[in-house]
Amino acid sequence: MSRPRTDAGRHRFLDSARRRGGRSAADQAVASSAPHFTRYVMDGVDAAAPAGATVADALTFAEASTERMAMFFYPAPTDDEIEQLAEAWELHPLLVEDLVHAGQRPKLERYGEVLFLVVRSARYIDESEEVEFSEFHILVRDRAVAVLCQDHRWIDGTDGTAVTGERATTPDRRERTLLADQKLLRLGPEAVVYRLLDAIVDAYDPVLRGLGIDREQIERQVFSGDPAAAARIYHLSREAVDLQHATASMSDLVEALRAGLGKYGVPDDLRVYLQDVADHLSRVTVRAAELREALTQILTVNATLVAQRQNEDMKKISGWAAILFAPTLIAAIYGMNFDVMPELHWAFGYPVAVALMVAFAAALYLIFKRAKWM
Repeated sequence: MSRPRTDAGRHRFLDSARRRGGRSAADQAVASSAPHFTRYVMDGVDAAAPAGATVADALTFAEASTERMAMFFYPAPTDDEIEQLAEAWELHPLLVEDLVHAGQRPKLERYGEVLFLVVRSARYIDESEEVEFSEFHILVRDRAVAVLCQDHRWIDGTDGTAVTGERATTPDRRERTLLADQKLLRLGPEAVVYRLLDAIVDAYDPVLRGLGIDREQIERQVFSGDPAAAARIYHLSREAVDLQHATASMSDLVEALRAGLGKYGVPDDLRVYLQDVADHLSRVTVRAAELREALTQILTVNATLVAQRQNEDMKKISGWAAILFAPTLIAAIYGMNFDVMPELHWAFGYPVAVALMVAFAAALYLIFKRAKWM
């Protein structure tokens, strides 16, 4: 067991993280209204922690038996809550700095006995045609797991700050995502990680469906000649790229997690579950790549159709320019101020000039009309 930190020591690394750009005062104010939850698990059955139980108390409970586990949920973690968690778990200063700073790509790191994961869920907002990502930090140690919602939202987009203290002793749907299966809970903290990863990967399917529906709408929009199609394609392509990056990073994380299962004695049953998550995530990654490729092809088709319409417009413009050129040429010739121009003195000079203008213009119009330029 590591030597306990002094008060000055445990504040020092958190203050350092704050100076590097931790949460803003506004975020702290919002997060302070959202309570965190602690659940005790005994042989797969969970219960709310006693009132006033600290993080250290929960760890003491979990360490008393191999059939016990402590679970910590932070819908909107504050710096003070992170400080308490860091003190009880004796977290590495670099890990504490990561907990204070959100906006990280999915990753997996180990600091001594603590496994640290950054994962990102996604949900599709149809009104704005945008993919909204939520970041979660997961800490795993022997018989304990902590989940921190860095964006104050759960996997399904539930607002973490909307939970009141009245729900502190009753698991809501956020916790039921992780607590529903008692058989899995008996497998330890890694089972909670599996449940969270499985829920996140499952949530990618509705996002892909939403993007797929918008892609079909864009295809019809492109062939109808809507000039706003290009901007919509670029916007949706950006969302598809973000989703592809998220799924690819998650794939790397899951593979790294599976690679370490044997080393840390994770039960075989849990390995099978994680294999299922990896397979599902592989399909999601392929679908995201196919969506991005389809949008690229639609953009190419749209550019081709736009160029074709521009060519048709240029044909019409060129045809009318040629038609107007003949009268302009005749008028320019007879508009020159030369003294010796016999046609200027003919009685029929003006009618003949006008007739030539009309004849040339009509002939060119018929030629272009026949060539389908007009």
